[in-house]
Amino acid sequence: MATVSDDRFVRILEAGPRDGLQNEKTILPVAERVDFIRRLANAGFKRIEGGAFVSPKWVPQMAGTAEVLSHLDQSHGNRYPVLTPNSKALELFFFTGSQKYTDEIAVFTAASESFNKANLNCTIADSVTMLTPVVEQALAKSLRVRGYVSTVVGCPFEGAVAPERVRELAKILIDLGCYEVSLGDTIGVGNPVTFGRMLNEVAKDVPLSKLGVHCHDTYGAGVANSLFAVEAGVRAVDCAIAGLGGCPYAPGAKGNVASEDIIYALHNMGYATGVDLDAAAQVGKWISDRLGRPSASRAGPALIAKQARDAALAEKAEKAKL
Repeated sequence: MATVSDDRFVRILEAGPRDGLQNEKTILPVAERVDFIRRLANAGFKRIEGGAFVSPKWVPQMAGTAEVLSHLDQSHGNRYPVLTPNSKALELFFFTGSQKYTDEIAVFTAASESFNKANLNCTIADSVTMLTPVVEQALAKSLRVRGYVSTVVGCPFEGAVAPERVRELAKILIDLGCYEVSLGDTIGVGNPVTFGRMLNEVAKDVPLSKLGVHCHDTYGAGVANSLFAVEAGVRAVDCAIAGLGGCPYAPGAKGNVASEDIIYALHNMGYATGVDLDAAAQVGKWISDRLGRPSASRAGPALIAKQARDAALAEKAEKAKL
């Protein structure tokens, strides 16, 4: 890959092992989740969600997160952020000794009252009150904290979400000490116009350098929205290999925007990510096969087919020399 300047480097947050798997029906055992994350790391992903400290009763896909973390390689600058949505989750994080294996946690809220009520059983204000001590305690222990704001464009219950509300919440999270805030189009209803309107509003109070985007691909605009944000100056993009995941509040949702699609587009636009795209495509195929579902990526299967074709042509050329 050609060398590019720092301002052309986009930080990829690979969300497949957490946000992706937690919305998949198949539950992978700890060993396979470790294998999944290792494959992603070997493909060049440096920021990979390691799991979530949430109730296994409600999210069985994330059971054993502490054990997963304990088996991950820390020696190559990789980060494995984990979701700790409340004080109880953070206590479990520390109780299990997980700070030895990752130095980053994540907290979240939503820009919709109804979505917060459905997802967290509280108001927006109460969700901020709930996450505030989590951030404070984590920072006191020298952890990095990333914030997430969900439903930044639309809500399945309320419809369009006011960009001003997203701006207010993003600023609150930054002021609390989050090093970065990821703006999530949770149900994938945004387009470059509505997504851009929201982003421009948030940028009034939060520098683009402290923002990330997390798009879902329900209506096929996830890649376009992510690339719009990058062209506007955002340098952090969340995505999930093979388009894993979905949203329980968005019937028919196709899940997170696929990492292969984002990375393919970024590389062809002259950006760098540090990810080996061909290797990432192979990981996408592996996890799709393991979950018994087709990949939701467009670029991934096309790259796999190209790799097979190129290998066949190389073999044919080699035989012709004999």
